[in-house]
Amino acid sequence: MKRLVLALAVVAAAACSTGPEAHNVPAAPPLRLYVFDNGEITGLDPKLFGFTREELREVDFVNVSYLIVHPRGTVMFDTGGIGDEHFPPGGGGAKEGILTASQKLVPQMEAAGYKPSDISYLVMSHYHSDHTANANLFAGATWIVQKAEHDFMFSDKPQGIIQPASYSALKTAKTRILNNEDFDIFGDGTVVVKTTPGHTPGHQVLFVKLAKTGPVVLGGDLYHYPEEITTGRTPSFEFDAAMSAKSRASLQSFLKQSGATLWIEHDKITHAALPKAPKYVE
Repeated sequence: MKRLVLALAVVAAAACSTGPEAHNVPAAPPLRLYVFDNGEITGLDPKLFGFTREELREVDFVNVSYLIVHPRGTVMFDTGGIGDEHFPPGGGGAKEGILTASQKLVPQMEAAGYKPSDISYLVMSHYHSDHTANANLFAGATWIVQKAEHDFMFSDKPQGIIQPASYSALKTAKTRILNNEDFDIFGDGTVVVKTTPGHTPGHQVLFVKLAKTGPVVLGGDLYHYPEEITTGRTPSFEFDAAMSAKSRASLQSFLKQSGATLWIEHDKITHAALPKAPKYVE
């Protein structure tokens, strides 16, 4: 009996001390973040944002969207400004007003190894049409949205910079509605939706904890220009400028506490330094 007890103890100890290497189980891959080129927004009037041209290092915008690949799923953050269906059938770029784009979104995703049907979660920073153009392609994902934003998007007559047709399929999508709250998508602190209302009723940003690059916040339109951070100026078309100021102050505190870097989504200079899909950041 003593020999049996001793043998069982040895087996138990071996099991407890056996790590992934002993079982030849590969470690979970680090997060990957892909940046998709959705074109540019040119011909902007800086006065809409409270600036003169001389006060801004760069006036025009880039338009981007992001894909985050986590060991337990994928997250699409924003979906571009010109829908893939609006590109010329024979090839070439597309133009809608002050928006131009040379590439569709889906081929860029495919080059990185993903399709819209591969997306687990859709997160949009807000409802403005330069962020929602391809949203209907992701109706098979779980849409994570703040209640105030959802209610406005599907109100009887939504007004402003909005194209309801671009996201109409989300009305019947599986939806996780948040009530002005943060949400840890995978429960491990690596991909977190953070509520930042003001630019729109339920604007939100996305915190991503990258292993090599370090933590970043995908800022949506909480800011449009870096100069807004130091001056406190807000666009003339904010839903609630006072609310934006509170959200900005809260996010700045979070950036200091977390050590995260803010990526302003329309900032040309920030995104010029980032690799575009199929390359990725990790």
